[in-house]
Amino acid sequence: MIEIIEKIRLKLNASADEKTRTSGLRFFKEAVTLYGVKTSVTLSISRESYLEITDLPKNKIFGLCETLWKSGMLEESFIACNWSYAVRKNYQPADFLVLERWVDQYVKNWASCDTFCNHTVGTFVVMYPEYLQELKRWAKSPNLWMRRASAVSLIVPARNGQFLSEIFEIADILLIDKEDMVQKGYGWMLKAASKPYQRQVYDFVVKNKKKMPRTALRYAIEKMPPELRKKAMER
Repeated sequence: MIEIIEKIRLKLNASADEKTRTSGLRFFKEAVTLYGVKTSVTLSISRESYLEITDLPKNKIFGLCETLWKSGMLEESFIACNWSYAVRKNYQPADFLVLERWVDQYVKNWASCDTFCNHTVGTFVVMYPEYLQELKRWAKSPNLWMRRASAVSLIVPARNGQFLSEIFEIADILLIDKEDMVQKGYGWMLKAASKPYQRQVYDFVVKNKKKMPRTALRYAIEKMPPELRKKAMER
């Protein structure tokens, strides 16, 4: 198990360059630690390495994911996200506690948050929708990344027309959040929901626009027709 992680780190170090690392830092206002490996290369390393562990039981793969998360390295977090998603057919309700711990303890930036929640957590709640109640609890967390996670976990279901009432409940909880990463997160969730439910999302925005931060509002209406965007933006 340790050998697998060591091989990944050797590959990441061999693929790293300072230009990519410096360029990557510009996308974050919070502190992040990077090798400096292009995302496409990181994904290739992830896929190649997964072939060596594909026959392991889920708990062993989750253990490897935890080791990768603990490193604090962005590229390692992406591999952990990919591997935890790769075993999605074997998710069980008890896995929620593991997923929640990873968000709470290890997610420290938007890239790790979105990669993990769009796929792993989002798929989990589609499989076990009773855990939507837990996302509402995340929306009230003092941890800003858990609050963002509560919204971005529903991006894919929102595009597919699922969970509209829960989406609006979470947006209500996050409505006046002071953190721009949270505002962008729930605005993105509403934008995704506007694809199948344009009128309902528009009505929600108009109803709440006096309180809703402009950042969240702009994200929510981004894909709407120009005339609706103009009306929504009116003071």
